[in-house]
Amino acid sequence: MKLLRRKEGPSLDSRLAALLEAAELAEGRLPEEAVSGARTVAERAGVRRTLSIDHTVAALAGATGSGKSSLYNALAGTDLAAVGVVRPTTSAAQAALWDGEGSGPLLDWLDIPQRHPATSASDLSGLVLLDLPDHDSIQVSHRLEVDRLVELVDLLVWVVDPQKYADAALHDRYLRRLAAHRGVMLVVLNQVDRLPDSAVDRCLRDLRRLLDEDGLAGVPVLAVSARTGAGLAELRALLNDRVAERKSWSTRLAADITTAAARLGAPEEAPAGQAMDRALTAALCEAAGVPLVVEAVAKGHRHRAVVATGWPVTRWIRKLRPDPLRRLRIGTMAPVGGPVGELPAGGSSGKSAASSGQGPGAEVVGRTSVPAASAVQRARVETAIRDVGEAAAADLPGPWAAAVRQAARSRSQELTDAVDRVVATTSAGATRRPRWWRAVNVLQWLVFAAMLAGALWLGGLFGMDYLRLPQPPLPTVGVVPWPTVLLVGGALAGVLIALLSRLAAWAGGRRRARRTARALRTAVGRVGDDLVLAPVRGELDRYARFTEALTRARA
Repeated sequence: MKLLRRKEGPSLDSRLAALLEAAELAEGRLPEEAVSGARTVAERAGVRRTLSIDHTVAALAGATGSGKSSLYNALAGTDLAAVGVVRPTTSAAQAALWDGEGSGPLLDWLDIPQRHPATSASDLSGLVLLDLPDHDSIQVSHRLEVDRLVELVDLLVWVVDPQKYADAALHDRYLRRLAAHRGVMLVVLNQVDRLPDSAVDRCLRDLRRLLDEDGLAGVPVLAVSARTGAGLAELRALLNDRVAERKSWSTRLAADITTAAARLGAPEEAPAGQAMDRALTAALCEAAGVPLVVEAVAKGHRHRAVVATGWPVTRWIRKLRPDPLRRLRIGTMAPVGGPVGELPAGGSSGKSAASSGQGPGAEVVGRTSVPAASAVQRARVETAIRDVGEAAAADLPGPWAAAVRQAARSRSQELTDAVDRVVATTSAGATRRPRWWRAVNVLQWLVFAAMLAGALWLGGLFGMDYLRLPQPPLPTVGVVPWPTVLLVGGALAGVLIALLSRLAAWAGGRRRARRTARALRTAVGRVGDDLVLAPVRGELDRYARFTEALTRARA
């Protein structure tokens, strides 16, 4: 027959590690009280696991007059705690030990100096029973001592009496807040000897109802009389079962982890990223003057084409006009090594960090002269950054949403210089001269040389005619002399080549402008991704890891 194994959840160690991871990830995002509380729980659990696990520390806690000390003495088999009419009777916690060998370090950690061996039956071997001060004592130090030990003990035994079992101080301050600890909790209705049997049943039913409302369904409720001994056997048997299991300490720690994780928040699935890069890139491109740069690329290409391929007789006039790209200080700054679009680490001082080496697509030093963004353009960039943060934070809890919005703005001050650098770097390639310019330039000078040769030839003939010298034989092309052919043909050919080159330059300028526009959008988008979207993705990834750790801790 095949044996079925029960599927076990994560180990206590893995849950502790997950809780610590969640606390570290929540640092600066969630309230410090919740984060420090999670760390305290993890630290406390780590210490408790190193102490005796053969002993179960149970604490009798209750209000003034509930009979805790009487019940404590009855279980211990001797008068260890003072009992009287003057309240409060118990001023400091004390311990009764059943086979307490090896429990010293545990009691030292609990800071319980008063320790007494129990004299009752030894069926509770391994039990360390504490008698706590009253949780509603008029002495502040007593209440603080109760609060401290309630956070540390393995098993909580709440002692109530028929008159005060519905006290709001008990239910609101302790029981309801400890709903996750129902597995390490007992409730004892003491002093039932003062009531008739019918009244005891009514009290038990009403107490059960109150506990269910507190989220403590299933917590054992016993009717006991420390004075007459009624119900003590059942209480002792229940304590014996809990002590024999040797699991109360781990159950308590598991409940602590669950509670601490709940204070950090409920695990929710991380929201899916939304594409906001297009709007951000468009706003950054407009603010960085990319349309102006693209227009200057087209005009600059035509300008340099005319200078390089124009008719040598008139091209010098074009040189008098400024190059549109040089006016923006693009293509004139000193290059330094680095691939196109790569940003130096840190810094927004307005100058790129210089480094040795050059190469194609190298980064440049200095700032461009692209006009600064207008107020409207800056507002659009800020709006795009805010939209990125809002879209990413839409489905996040409040503190994490605020962290994501802050992440979107965290490096916005670096955008101006970073975008300017990539505009200068990426646009620098637009000043490269096509190879055909050199060929056309050579052709233009050849044509110009032919025209000049024709002019000189005709000048020589004119001079000889003026000096009445005999004319040398004159070759012709048909009826047109060669000097005239060279002069007129060279002039017409030069102008025609210049016009054709200008048409080609106009088309080339448009193509280069389109390529530059695409490259600039890509480079500027990369800046927006590095300085805006990457921090947002990092925060979303942090939240995803926090949620995953929180889920493991709460398992």
